[in-house]
Amino acid sequence: MATPYRHTSIDDYLRKRLMPVEGTIPDLPGIEMYGNSIPAETVGGDLFEYINFQQRYDIGARIQRAARLTKEFLEPLPPGSLPRNSVDDHVEWLKSRPGYSPEKEANYREARSSEQVRVVENLHELFTTAGVLIVDAQGHGVISAKIASTVHDTFHAFMLSELDRYGRTTVELFEKINLRLAQSVTARNSLGKSEKEYAREIATMLYGEVHPYGYFRFVNFGHPPPLVYSAEYRRFLEIDKDRMVQFLALGLQIPEDHPDRKKYFSLTFRPRRANASDVAEIRLMGPGDILFLYTDGVYDGTDDEERRHLETVIREHYWQPPRDICNALLEHAKRDDDHLRHIGEEDRVDDKTVFIIKRS
Repeated sequence: MATPYRHTSIDDYLRKRLMPVEGTIPDLPGIEMYGNSIPAETVGGDLFEYINFQQRYDIGARIQRAARLTKEFLEPLPPGSLPRNSVDDHVEWLKSRPGYSPEKEANYREARSSEQVRVVENLHELFTTAGVLIVDAQGHGVISAKIASTVHDTFHAFMLSELDRYGRTTVELFEKINLRLAQSVTARNSLGKSEKEYAREIATMLYGEVHPYGYFRFVNFGHPPPLVYSAEYRRFLEIDKDRMVQFLALGLQIPEDHPDRKKYFSLTFRPRRANASDVAEIRLMGPGDILFLYTDGVYDGTDDEERRHLETVIREHYWQPPRDICNALLEHAKRDDDHLRHIGEEDRVDDKTVFIIKRS
């Protein structure tokens, strides 16, 4: 007997799409991690995802391909043959230009071959690297979930290109996502809202990569900064704010040197594009130290009293696995929501995400 068709609502589809998948939790030496999200409605604007490089991508096959190209790029194209790759194609163009010489071709082939050597080295590092993507779209509900889904899809499309070209993520990936959410001057993308509202698709984003034994590098577009809990001192540590580079939320600020800057609305022009110096770094120094990532439905990053409450929750659970610490923090946030509903401020209830990285 055929299974009856069950219609899937857009809420169901987006909720499943945006929720973390536990089976993808990466396994790194000296690191435990766990995260979860709770939408304020049937579906929300928070997105949390583990980027398990080994599980999601065939790193070994990519390494073999890059290693093959290191040799192929050096080999001259046999006469009468069609171009085998982008290097052959460019060399054919070089031959059509004045001033071509075999030395120019050889130098170009050598340079492109060395790029692939670096790609191989970068890909090897992914065996001991895990990523985490946290997105918080403004508001909650279907519209917010659609915005978060847009960031998710854009991220993964650009990630494929990054791994092919560099063998790792670069800050250019995030500049492209930032432009994707910017509001076009000529082709508005405001999800049906009126011109008067001057609506934008606003979302914050934090993407970080975890390395063995607690080394965390990340970029931050408008997201509340991470907190670090010291198992030795039983409190949150103060982090040098100069090391915590933060851009405006996605889409609000276009780099001044971007060729399309005049085609998008920008609150102000950022003096330059992001580069490697804008990647923040945190290191968990001792066993039991915890890196706490969250969205503003849990903590907005500014309320000192709430920070103390969260510190107390972690102090009571820091010795437990990350799953239990995460659940305790989410339960605390849900109790805060109950209080808001009790005093008639349910409009302040928001989607909640907690992600815990613990050095074991």
